[in-house]
Amino acid sequence: MAGPTGHGNSLGAALNALLRSQATPRHRLSTYNAKHWHAQLSQLTGTRRGYQALEDAGLHVTTQTLINWLSDPEYNIRRSYRDLIHTAYENAAIVPAEPIPDHVKRGQFEISGIVKTGDDERERGNRRAAPLRIDGSRGDWHAIEELWLAGELTDDDFEDHFIDDIIVADIGEGTDGWEFPGTSYSIELR
Repeated sequence: MAGPTGHGNSLGAALNALLRSQATPRHRLSTYNAKHWHAQLSQLTGTRRGYQALEDAGLHVTTQTLINWLSDPEYNIRRSYRDLIHTAYENAAIVPAEPIPDHVKRGQFEISGIVKTGDDERERGNRRAAPLRIDGSRGDWHAIEELWLAGELTDDDFEDHFIDDIIVADIGEGTDGWEFPGTSYSIELR
């Protein structure tokens, strides 16, 4: 039975595409684009999420103070309050990444594309050669998940960590390390 797939120009791009199909990455909500403190405060006080962000940022003022601020965009508030509103706004704008699902970390990966170890370079996943099969459950996903949750998992980082922490843990170093010099990769997760 076929599972989710990822496609990309590099192995890292294909891995990222696969992961994004399985879990929501950290991202910024497009509706959070206000620049002025008054517009930010107005948007924040319009939702429960916004009020929670204001509280979490440490903005503790009376309801009357909030009403005064909201009723006059030119109201002169202290810089420290403007900074707290901005912090709350930025925190509310960011949606945290979902953790990498266990079925991904325990999955069987089938990689198709050019695979090289030592002098052996060949196209995998065609009629002449089976895909490179990797057991994700044997790897250490800690570094990949840390970068993913921080919103900093680049294609290059994913490829490097997948090789070092997942492939090597499952099938070893290869003849002389693992390289993926091709221009197109497909990954299937089973």
